[in-house]
Amino acid sequence: MSWTDERVELLRKLWMDGLSASQIAAELANGITRNAVIGKVHRLGLSGRVKCAAPSSAPRPRPAAPRPQRLATAPRPATPIVRGATALALQPAQFVAAAPRLVDDIVVPISERVTIMELREGMCRWPLGDPSTPDFRYCGARSDIAATYCTAHARMAYQPAQDRRRDRERERRQAQQIG
Repeated sequence: MSWTDERVELLRKLWMDGLSASQIAAELANGITRNAVIGKVHRLGLSGRVKCAAPSSAPRPRPAAPRPQRLATAPRPATPIVRGATALALQPAQFVAAAPRLVDDIVVPISERVTIMELREGMCRWPLGDPSTPDFRYCGARSDIAATYCTAHARMAYQPAQDRRRDRERERRQAQQIG
């Protein structure tokens, strides 16, 4: 691709006519890209150009749209909660959430709670409380050196894959029984 005198003159004319760089590139064709046009315009110093009639800088007042009046309606009847694509089904089924898995309540003695500065190797790193408050602490109970959490918190954090699969299958069967 080379910029011949004819192409440069055509570029100048089209630029002054207000065409965009993409439009000029399409007009010139033969390997001229939009970026090549922009670069050549910059090198030629072609800054002034005819601008299309743009709206004035002062915002025009828009006529206020008439507000629709609200009609009094009867309260909606209680309907089952429907989730996902079942809303489009011919006979929607009510969604029943599975009961949450109960995890043994873990009581951490206050003497074992530690700040991040007191946290050492072999201590549980389970966060306790809101990190944005000054009383935020970590569990601090004894854990294996290679483990991140103590035994109780590890049971909460790590759920074997087969348990997850079993729970999903149970939820799927419950949903089918309801529907």
